[in-house]
Amino acid sequence: MPEPEVMKDHEVVSIFPFSDEEIDELLNDARECVLMWGTQDGWPVGVLHQFFWKDGKFWITCTANRHRVSAIKRDPRVSVSVSAMVAFNFEQRGAVTAKGRAVVHEDRETKDWFYPALAGKAMGDDEAAVASFVERLDSPLRIVIEVTPEKWITFNGTKADRMVRGELPREEMGPRLSSDGARMRAAREERGLDPDAR
Repeated sequence: MPEPEVMKDHEVVSIFPFSDEEIDELLNDARECVLMWGTQDGWPVGVLHQFFWKDGKFWITCTANRHRVSAIKRDPRVSVSVSAMVAFNFEQRGAVTAKGRAVVHEDRETKDWFYPALAGKAMGDDEAAVASFVERLDSPLRIVIEVTPEKWITFNGTKADRMVRGELPREEMGPRLSSDGARMRAAREERGLDPDAR
């Protein structure tokens, strides 16, 4: 088995990815996400939402009068970020971000499965609280946003912690992505540093 490496600083981080299984576990467990979109005048904006993860997609809700709804209808490209800190029992540290495309739903069929699912995740086994939350959600202006991920950006902080301690074998690391390859070399060279020192 290859010897573990020890982290010298916190610059090369793309080598600490979450696996697909860990992403799924985190998103089933986490309570909140940040939904991000672009405004008409080019500002990036993000807000916290409770969400439900189903069939490899984020399901989020708000009311139709929110600016984000018209923004998504204008340009469906969004990002969703989730920290492991907002998970119930997830045992890893870190975060995942998905770049994806959003669709706005107003149909009864989507609302009928989504509202109880979201309320159940938020309220647990308290049936009265779940029913009350569903009743509050089911209002005339409420819509459901479906986000299908197209690209993931992940950071497994637990793997980074293990590398600091010299406990992470090479086979558990991911490949260096372009940010820690060509882009890092260019950034080092621009600052007069040895581009090949990393």
